[in-house]
Amino acid sequence: MTAKVIVMPKAAVLDPQGNAVRDAMRHLGMPEVRSVRMGKYMEIDIEGQNRDLESRLHRLCRDLLSNPVIEDYELQKAGIGGQKKTPSVQRQTPNAKVQKPKTRKRK
Repeated sequence: MTAKVIVMPKAAVLDPQGNAVRDAMRHLGMPEVRSVRMGKYMEIDIEGQNRDLESRLHRLCRDLLSNPVIEDYELQKAGIGGQKKTPSVQRQTPNAKVQKPKTRKRK
């Protein structure tokens, strides 16, 4: 089985790396780019299956692969041999405020 993990900064958290990439893209001839959010992508190959595997994967994502204070993660599981991917499961932080990232207008 293959587990795919996508870790992204929460919407309310500033993303200076994303802002730097956005500014570079604009400088290189893409002025229409509004925003960029940088994250991490991991593929984890797992041997066998266990009944509590999914809960252990969520714990791994929460405790090691992401910082739950400033990041959200998405865990996707794919079967063996190219079987259909199960629907993605997104970890949501309860009562989290979602704010639109502020962008500075260039003159």
